[in-house]
Amino acid sequence: MSIYNVGIFVGSLRKESFNKKIAQFILDQEESKFSYRMIDIGDLPLYNQDFDDAGNPPASYTRFRQEVASLDAVLFVTAEYNRSIPAVLKNAIDVGSRPYGKNKWDGKPGAIISSSTGVYGGFGANHHLRQSLVFVNIPTMQQPEAYLGDISSCIGPSGTVELAKTKDFLRSFKTAFEQWAERIIHTKRQN
Repeated sequence: MSIYNVGIFVGSLRKESFNKKIAQFILDQEESKFSYRMIDIGDLPLYNQDFDDAGNPPASYTRFRQEVASLDAVLFVTAEYNRSIPAVLKNAIDVGSRPYGKNKWDGKPGAIISSSTGVYGGFGANHHLRQSLVFVNIPTMQQPEAYLGDISSCIGPSGTVELAKTKDFLRSFKTAFEQWAERIIHTKRQN
């Protein structure tokens, strides 16, 4: 029985995104108390405060904010573009945190999985994302860290995560995240 809802936010819009495949692997694991779903961020116009000031935000903003508000925890699975996070992911964070004072992310425990085709596993993106998450008050799991380097070698011809050590790592990361997030959610609900 799932009692905690987790949104997965994929920082890549590419049809054959490695990050979407990582997110799908997480989704395909047996559920326990946690129910995961991918949240669409590709239809969000660039954040513009004028929409909110006029009281007429785009329908996609409203849908997205409602989805974020309904979550107990968040998981970001992101690519690295130019040593930072993709603009689509930063935009989603901005849309969910505005207008000022109506931050939908506030207090939701989060975790980050970053990947790259290079050896550093999206280290730059992972740490830039952590900076933004501090400001929007998403307590972010510190350990284990997830930097998946040479990600193309982890994905098989079928388009799924096939490298055994990557599968094992992602399963252990998911378990650690769930244990950590449950403690935070439980404490938050008691207050």
